[in-house]
Amino acid sequence: QVQLVESGGGLVQAGGSLRLSCAASGRAISSLAMGWFRQAPGKQRELVTTITSGANTNYADSVKDRFTISRDNAENTVYLQMNSLKPEDTGVYYCAARRTLFLSVRYVSWDQYDSWGQGTQVTVSS
Repeated sequence: QVQLVESGGGLVQAGGSLRLSCAASGRAISSLAMGWFRQAPGKQRELVTTITSGANTNYADSVKDRFTISRDNAENTVYLQMNSLKPEDTGVYYCAARRTLFLSVRYVSWDQYDSWGQGTQVTVSS
């Protein structure tokens, strides 16, 4: 079982930046497909970005060109750099992971992941 611990959330003004971290234990992240999801109050959990086992990335249209997912295999940590933040980016951000044998397969639905962090709150004020 993979354990995930997120950090880095907080309160920021619109236009600002935050970097979220997701530290994994129990398995090397190079063997995992991982993703960031977010959930705003009263809304469903939605995909933000994914990174495949082979380090290919994809992004929701709403965050493209503003957010960047990356990973550090030595630290066994995945990062989410968020720039040009908007009030609509507010929500609880969750890191997710799943084991995979496929380097380039993307998993874009929350129910395709079986390991989750506790979530970190991101609040963007206008």
